[in-house]
Amino acid sequence: MSPRKKSAKLLRCPTCQMIVGLGDADFPFCSDRCRKIDLGKWAMGVYKITSPIVDPEVLEDLGGLGTNRGGGSDEH
Repeated sequence: MSPRKKSAKLLRCPTCQMIVGLGDADFPFCSDRCRKIDLGKWAMGVYKITSPIVDPEVLEDLGGLGTNRGGGSDEH
């Protein structure tokens, strides 16, 4: 049997599920409208990144949000 030739890979727009080709101008979205809808969902907090933070430097920075990061003391 001969291997099947693959044509241009087609995916679905994450917003409206229309078929989108890899070479489309708004890839992976079908249009600028769908791209802006997706951006709005990120801005409103609909999407969340649920992976835990494992980088010690990032954890240290997050823990020190309310403290002085300049290294010196402001007390006299």
